[in-house]
Amino acid sequence: MKALAPGTVIFHRYRGYGVITAVNLLTGWISARFGNEARTLDLNLSSDEVQFADGEAILFRRAPPDRMPHARLMAVVRELHRAGYQKLYLYSWPKPSGLHWRWHLFTGPRDWMQRSWREGWYGSGADYIFNPVMGWGDQPGASTEELVHALARFDPQGLAQALGRDEDHSAWFAQVCDALLPGYMYSLDMARAPGAPLTEMPPVPVVPVRANLKPYSGPTIAWPPGWAGLWSQPHILPPATQSVPTAG
Repeated sequence: MKALAPGTVIFHRYRGYGVITAVNLLTGWISARFGNEARTLDLNLSSDEVQFADGEAILFRRAPPDRMPHARLMAVVRELHRAGYQKLYLYSWPKPSGLHWRWHLFTGPRDWMQRSWREGWYGSGADYIFNPVMGWGDQPGASTEELVHALARFDPQGLAQALGRDEDHSAWFAQVCDALLPGYMYSLDMARAPGAPLTEMPPVPVVPVRANLKPYSGPTIAWPPGWAGLWSQPHILPPATQSVPTAG
């Protein structure tokens, strides 16, 4: 994916070669100069057939982006499970405001409440809608394969911890992906009324990741293996490690 920014040389079949002076990727409009230093021309990337200088078409995605990255993350996790990295888990839950959803990938032991944290392996939909990347050096709109390679380059040591077998979880995850993708995500949040006890094994919440999608009406999603009873335990972050200097 080439960069599209002011200074990029482009080609237009009626105007010839020009230089971009302004870009608005939110609307898909650019301004460009074609031989006249004092005059710019506004072009729409969706309809004006603008190309890079080497002839590659510049395509603008008209469809609105996902509000949340969870479906893309689910596809990444499923591919890594197929490749033998089955000790990789995706936890998702809403922010306290309920307006956005958080996500967290973790590796190693399957401990949902005391899961380990690695920098860059978690995020929020509140950030994603303005900058739709995962934070691994990936690009907006990257394919599942590209996201997998970006994660592997970003933290190969962390990904190595996911190498191993967890067949019951990977089978559960594959079934969930088949039922939900590409339009829906699961949440491991256990909603309850204030002061009320947690319900024993309620249905797993399912949430659409795109606007204008109907509420999920597919098969009931089971909780992940090893989850029974875990929601009654508090999630306590592990204490920060401190190094104490010693006299030499």
